[in-house]
Amino acid sequence: MAATLDSRSRRRIRRAHVAAAGCALALCASAAAPAAADGDTTGTKPTVVLIHGAFADASSWNGVIERLEARGYPVIAPANPLRGLYSDAEYIASVLESVKGPIVLAGHSYGGAVISTAAAGNPHVKSLVYVSALMPDVGESGMSLGARFPSALGTATRSVPYRAGGGVSGTDLYLKRDKVHPVFAACLPESQANLLGVTQRPAATTAFSEKAKVAAWKTIPSWALVGRQDMTINPDQERFQAKRAHSHTVELDTCHVSLIARPDAVADLILQAATAAGSSPALADTGSGSGGRRSDAGALAGLAAGGLIAGAGAVLGARRLRRRFA
Repeated sequence: MAATLDSRSRRRIRRAHVAAAGCALALCASAAAPAAADGDTTGTKPTVVLIHGAFADASSWNGVIERLEARGYPVIAPANPLRGLYSDAEYIASVLESVKGPIVLAGHSYGGAVISTAAAGNPHVKSLVYVSALMPDVGESGMSLGARFPSALGTATRSVPYRAGGGVSGTDLYLKRDKVHPVFAACLPESQANLLGVTQRPAATTAFSEKAKVAAWKTIPSWALVGRQDMTINPDQERFQAKRAHSHTVELDTCHVSLIARPDAVADLILQAATAAGSSPALADTGSGSGGRRSDAGALAGLAAGGLIAGAGAVLGARRLRRRFA
């Protein structure tokens, strides 16, 4: 009989130890599991879509792209047609529709006006980033904002008529070659600014004259970079736009092409927007009378504590069994 009791007691003790270890391990592992990088609890980073402005092309984002990809973010930098606000925004909207998952949408210069229209009604666009950019409200255009906040760009362009298929014609705007460095890219070496002048893409006048019909920054969180030395868009205009949009704003001592001159700072701003896009809402606090909320980490910590308490209780129970049948 004693041998039978001793055998049974040993089995009960072993089961208690296994239960304690399993409980503590499972719950503690849940609490200790790190959140996905950059606040993305799904483990999937948002896709960053970069839209260039007038007189430039997608290669102007190269330095920013390198830094974002080094952090593991998927990036797309499509060509902005520069034919008119409505058609450009429609084209970029179709690009956004091809992207799966959350999107951080950034625009430089005139590209800011494009993203403000293209993002409207797209639930996948979680953040907007404006880099020395236009942020028109409904009924505003690049020209109307420029009239309110004059800049050196007004005398830095030349008009060239163009013809396209189907009898379409219009007027393109080019930067005057001697104005590229002082007005557009003063923070770059003159030789580099000259290359930008040679490779510049013109924008049709309709890109600046067409009035915005929507303004996505009214419903989507935004970030904005103001270039204090910007001669293309008046820095006061950039500040005004960012303030009314309640954008998270940074100011830098840089010219209009901050994305080329300061790709580190521009990438950092986009990463802030991407981190916010990937964050998830906190778990509701179900405690009575608290009326507040607590973080996922706090909830997991509570689970861990419960696991440790349960584990400790099981271990104590096992010890009592051992003493009882010793």
